[in-house]
Amino acid sequence: MSSLTQLAQLLDASLDPRQNREAEQKIRTEEQKPGFALLLLQITASTDFQYNTRLASALFFKNFIKRNWTDVEGNYKLPHQDVTTVKTELVGLMISVPKGIQTQLGEAISIIADSDFWERWDTLVDDLISRLKPGDPVVNAGVLQVAHSIFVRWRPLFRSDDLFTEINHVLSKFAQPFLSLWQSLDSYIDNHSTDKVALQNAFTELDLVLQLFYDLSCQDLSPVFEDHLEGISGLLLKYLVYNNSLLHTDDEDTAGPLENTKANIFEALTLYIGKYYDDFSKHVTSFVESSWNLLTTTGAEPKNDILVSKALLFLTSIGGINEQAQTFNNPNIQTQIIEKVVIPNVALRDSDIEMFEDEPIEFIRRDLEGSDSETRRRAAGDFLQQLSDQFEQSVTQITMTYIEKALQDFQSNPEANWRSKDTAVSLFFALASKGARTSTHGVTKTNSLVDIGDFFSKYLATDLQGDTQPLLKVDAIKYLYVFRSIITKDQWQQVMPLLVNHLGNSNYCVYTYAAVAVERVLAMGDDSGKPLIDPNNITPLASSLLEHLFGLVEKDRAPEKVQENEFIMRCIMRVLIVVREGIASVAHSALQHLTTITTIIAANPSNPRFYYYHFESLGALIRFTGAAQSEALGSVLFAPFLAILSNGVEEFIPYVFQLMAALLENEPDKPLPSQYEPLIAPILAPSLWEQRGNVPALVRLLSAIIVRGKQQLITANQIEHVLGIFQKLVATKVFESYGVDLLETVISTFTPSDLEQYWVHVLNILLTRLQSKQTQAFTSRFIRFYHFVSSRTEQGLGADFFIAATDRVQQDVFRQLYVGIILPKTQELARPLDRKVAAISLTKTLADSEAFVSRYPKGWPLTCNALLKLLEDPPVPPKSDDHIAELDVEDSGFGVGFTQLNTVRPPNKDPFADVTDLRAWVGHYLKAADQRHGGRIGKTVEETLSPDAKKVLSSYMML
Repeated sequence: MSSLTQLAQLLDASLDPRQNREAEQKIRTEEQKPGFALLLLQITASTDFQYNTRLASALFFKNFIKRNWTDVEGNYKLPHQDVTTVKTELVGLMISVPKGIQTQLGEAISIIADSDFWERWDTLVDDLISRLKPGDPVVNAGVLQVAHSIFVRWRPLFRSDDLFTEINHVLSKFAQPFLSLWQSLDSYIDNHSTDKVALQNAFTELDLVLQLFYDLSCQDLSPVFEDHLEGISGLLLKYLVYNNSLLHTDDEDTAGPLENTKANIFEALTLYIGKYYDDFSKHVTSFVESSWNLLTTTGAEPKNDILVSKALLFLTSIGGINEQAQTFNNPNIQTQIIEKVVIPNVALRDSDIEMFEDEPIEFIRRDLEGSDSETRRRAAGDFLQQLSDQFEQSVTQITMTYIEKALQDFQSNPEANWRSKDTAVSLFFALASKGARTSTHGVTKTNSLVDIGDFFSKYLATDLQGDTQPLLKVDAIKYLYVFRSIITKDQWQQVMPLLVNHLGNSNYCVYTYAAVAVERVLAMGDDSGKPLIDPNNITPLASSLLEHLFGLVEKDRAPEKVQENEFIMRCIMRVLIVVREGIASVAHSALQHLTTITTIIAANPSNPRFYYYHFESLGALIRFTGAAQSEALGSVLFAPFLAILSNGVEEFIPYVFQLMAALLENEPDKPLPSQYEPLIAPILAPSLWEQRGNVPALVRLLSAIIVRGKQQLITANQIEHVLGIFQKLVATKVFESYGVDLLETVISTFTPSDLEQYWVHVLNILLTRLQSKQTQAFTSRFIRFYHFVSSRTEQGLGADFFIAATDRVQQDVFRQLYVGIILPKTQELARPLDRKVAAISLTKTLADSEAFVSRYPKGWPLTCNALLKLLEDPPVPPKSDDHIAELDVEDSGFGVGFTQLNTVRPPNKDPFADVTDLRAWVGHYLKAADQRHGGRIGKTVEETLSPDAKKVLSSYMML
């Protein structure tokens, strides 16, 4: 059997849930062999295999490339032959495969482009251009799909010289052929207007043309595009109003070619309005008229949702420009907009209600702030808010008339007309809100012409208390959530019990919205920083509250159902954080639930937000249960954590390492628990360190093990293995700081005699790195390391120790190092704690270094002047507080990688916390040293310092 067939069989097995883990492990073993990537590409390309096998092959290829294309320094990990062949074959292959497989290969190309484009893949653009064939939409769509997968990377990036060099490289070659292709495609569409298949293929190509037009314009306006804006504008307008019955679809839910094309045009228009208005302004008027016509004639079917929301977003951007907004500066036009565009698009449709009932979690995700940018309701609300910002008086008056009318309609028959009330509330949300909502505080500014509290009391409070439509309950809860910063502390005290009661509602959306609102309110503080809701009011409720919330999570024990609702898990996390020291009363029960959930979801991690909150909840338990309970806590958690490590659950491993480290750090003076000892050898093995996302958490765990397992490491001769990891980390820019952190843990844990044989090797590594790849970041890290060693005279270290150690590397290398790098760069240290350690290091050097008396006498006044400069504005390290930083999870990058757990974030430790007044400490220390050394310091001061320096130093010594 050929290796190709064997691999294809393993890929098939990986699709079978009964044998997928075993198959995946076997495939990972095959990865080590040269040519593996090429075998995957052969299977992906071959029509001899089933579509699913080819798709699985493309997926494995993408993931293989993600892990193995380059190391952290950007060097290729694959053999040169494989790299060359992949880059040569990939573009042609992607053009020829079906769309689903194209998506996976496109992501792989994007990963390779991140590393190689354009310097190491400078033939790519020419290759793409050479494959374009005017009049062949199928081939062109494949080529454009490749181009889009590379250039779409530019959209979220910040401006930089490197980025603009890359973009200019592309535009200089690609812009003109791209425009020519667009023009020839326009002719092709005109010539094939009665050929359905040809038209559909052409619109697939046009869809990609428009996406690429956005990619190529997202950072700067190409001179080629600027010169042809008239023609480009004409093409955009033509297809914004284009209609052909051959492109109509019967599917009411899924957007067809016309809807996609027009949505992409609106996206490009919004970009040009926002970034290039001065160049584009003369073309705007016809687009405003067309979008208005489109909005008043487009149906309510879900397939039009993205198109309508993009059109509304475009009009919102128009409304933000004063001269363009005047188009709407007429009460009659505003009335028409509200009646014909805003109200129809905020009103609930049957499809919304079906989603509320049948797919509640999807309804919630779309509806909550920041996650529903492509829904009609949000887009219509944003448009109304923009109009209200521009014309507050008239728009408020007109909208309130419609709100009152909708509320009267509801009152006339609440059971039949409940949707009218929902429309009224949605209109009020948009009208009352000013500015952007934040994830922490919701709406912070409101329309002064409306009363937030009065509207709630009159129309919504009864929905929180009575038996009413679930969607109206959601509206009332969402109102509290959106305006949470506007509602007063006293008002919150009244409504909070009602919110908590709704956690027990039988409706999925109602109890989830209640959880969302409860969590956000518990996270809020008043003006003085104190919690808005007193934790003492929550602690007595915590046990029953958590039991109920865990019950909701564990209602259906299937892994995908357990982790479906991240909003409930976030609420659990928040309750555990809020009760803090009161956690003891709920710790046992919470621990049982969390370990059960860990075991269930480890079988199939599928919702990164859920498991992030889940591990933060475990972190809160570890942090607040107290050091005395750490061992008991650790003994319960060790088995599920070990199972995650043993089964290689990559998504969870960085979290587990952080939590294990936190457990060990809670009791640093105790010996290492016996169950951790078998972990030391695997942790020191290179394979775990290959996964980049593991490194920060692994360094922390290894450091915690070193502190508590010092004796075991000495007995097993494993110090050298630890230093091997330091050497590997410090060789890379990405992980150099973690490498030095690890080294500092080793130095502060073991005695100088334990490490004597390693010092030359360690300093050789650092000095070679300093010389060969000197960067500002590494230089700063080296300076911090020097002061770390120099300040620890009580441990047998200090400046003289460092000088003697560097002499063993190269005689007198310290002189140049100190004067050229250490002293001048010390002043550039940014963190107060680093500056404080540096001041203590320099003080101890002045006080007790023999080398600076006999060998480097000129270095003494230089050191003293550097110290005095640091003390001009004495650094005050921030006090460690118990605040847990808020993480804006919407912006977090999740997946197989490192995400910091904030509940167990390691504190910044001040090794000299007893030194509170740095100037006084320096004065006392030097004064005592002067007495110890028979007046040597006073004499040196007199002989070497300037009068100003003497005066300042003597003032410190008199403190």
